[in-house]
Amino acid sequence: MKQFLAKLEIGTSAGYSTLWLSLAARETGRKIITFEILPEKVRLAKDTFQAAEVEDVIELAAGDALEHLRSYREIAFCFLDAEKEVYQKCYDAVIPNLVRGGYLIADNAINHQETLAPMLEKALRDDRVDAMVAPIGKGLLICRKL
Repeated sequence: MKQFLAKLEIGTSAGYSTLWLSLAARETGRKIITFEILPEKVRLAKDTFQAAEVEDVIELAAGDALEHLRSYREIAFCFLDAEKEVYQKCYDAVIPNLVRGGYLIADNAINHQETLAPMLEKALRDDRVDAMVAPIGKGLLICRKL
């Protein structure tokens, strides 16, 4: 993959998942861009990233990811763990801009299956991606762009 391809996370919260993603970012010499809409979680994530000394590989974007997603034209990777009500909109914004072979991974696909059912069904039937729900943790929807 090329250096300029975007690596995104939607829903930073306190930054736990971002810390794991930062390990891959550091290993590959790349950055992860993470979006958080709630100001109190932005502050908490900043503190987390500072304490873990990973600010060099994480770009924390405060605000609504949906206002920015369409500006990322070449997305190599996106981890989605936001409010479940926005999953469908995020999926619709990310998939068209995901590069061939790129991944969208959405958390909570099993424990929030009822809420996420329309988005999960769409993804599993979407002929632009190979998709599956993996029973890892609370369930992961894994989509790879064809």
